[in-house]
Amino acid sequence: MAKELFKEFEPVSSKQWKQQIQFELKGADYNETLVWESPEGIKVKPFYHRDENEVKLPSPVSNGFKIVQNIYVYDVKKSNERASESLQRGAECIRFTLENETVSLDELMLNLPKEKVTYYFNLLFLSAEFIKKVCTFSSQNDYNIVVLQDAVGQLSKDGNWFASLEKDFSELNLIAGLNIPFLSCKTDLYQNAGANIVQQLAYSLAHVNEYFTRIENISSPITFEVSVGTNFFFEIAKLRALRLLFNTLAKEYNHDFDCHIIATPTKRNKTLYDYNVNMLRTTTECMSAILGGADAISNLAYDAIYHKDNEFGDRIARNQLLVLKHESYFNEVNNPSDGAYYIESITEQLAEKALTLFKDIEANGGFITQLIEGTIQRKINESAQKEQDLFDSGKEVLLGTNKYPNKNDKMTNDLELFPFVKTNPRKTLITPIIERRLAEKLEQERLSLEKLS
Repeated sequence: MAKELFKEFEPVSSKQWKQQIQFELKGADYNETLVWESPEGIKVKPFYHRDENEVKLPSPVSNGFKIVQNIYVYDVKKSNERASESLQRGAECIRFTLENETVSLDELMLNLPKEKVTYYFNLLFLSAEFIKKVCTFSSQNDYNIVVLQDAVGQLSKDGNWFASLEKDFSELNLIAGLNIPFLSCKTDLYQNAGANIVQQLAYSLAHVNEYFTRIENISSPITFEVSVGTNFFFEIAKLRALRLLFNTLAKEYNHDFDCHIIATPTKRNKTLYDYNVNMLRTTTECMSAILGGADAISNLAYDAIYHKDNEFGDRIARNQLLVLKHESYFNEVNNPSDGAYYIESITEQLAEKALTLFKDIEANGGFITQLIEGTIQRKINESAQKEQDLFDSGKEVLLGTNKYPNKNDKMTNDLELFPFVKTNPRKTLITPIIERRLAEKLEQERLSLEKLS
């Protein structure tokens, strides 16, 4: 049908398109006018054509995405009730965050459905004995449980190991002998701290490589917990590149399993004032995650930076994903971005640049060594400062915050959580990587003025 419809039109080459564009520019420079450069050093062209896209990347495997509900376990009974309600209202996976090993698994999982539901156990401690209990409970009760355990992520975020490098990896090697997925790479930290996309990919690869080199007999998929930013097409390409890079690295260790990607919208561009705009930001970020091939998505509530977990915020966040999945039909097409020349080109360039940076990290001792030396932290800070300067100058815009702010908005009485970087002076092995939102300084100034008025 398409051939019949378009057979009267002659094919147009990229050269012909460029000639026509140059004519329309009336003497203006093509590169200066229409080509822009991303923070990663990638030059983005005004159009992409089939005759310039020779490299065909392997298509990522996509079986649709699952909707994840996060639950921090303070009270086991309430957490169980909340999980049950969330699953009844559209959630398809639950990510429990456990802060200690005293939790009763029987109480936490009481009467929760078993079929077609994945339960992620995000552990803020490291215990082979506890994970052995989880493994036994899972097999005896037919629950699909995935443990999210990340010792390297603990070092990156907290500045200290759970115990020490030797003890932590000794525990992880014990856990590797159990029949349960247990390894996670919490690489959302890098995005939320201000790393650019190439850095995020390279650090993710170097992060997981520490596990490949230090843990024997890894046989289950590894989970990446990633944050998705606001650059729509680049974020699609980022997730595609992450899977491509992981599979390339895994083959070097003779691993044949894929990675599992849980995506969450970034906190970095979320704002305290005009907070409803956060819903627009998270919607496009979730769209990027879906089109990029994320296996599961946990949306960020519009009020997450200043309100405690609440039913309304959770419901709105879930409903955004339900609309995308069941009303916008984002789940009906496998690999919808496959074959898009622009996305393919960005994916390839991001992967190449990330691989170059990864090789440099490995040549200089590896990820843990560079964390201890402070190199990773310094590079992220440099990238974050460049973005901060763009925001402060108004070149990077957050509507309602540094452009078109509503001066009548008052937030002082709505703060249930402290929405800014918290300082916790203590002795650490390394300088931790700190998450920081772009709007923090501006918001602190506005809150100060509120108190004076």
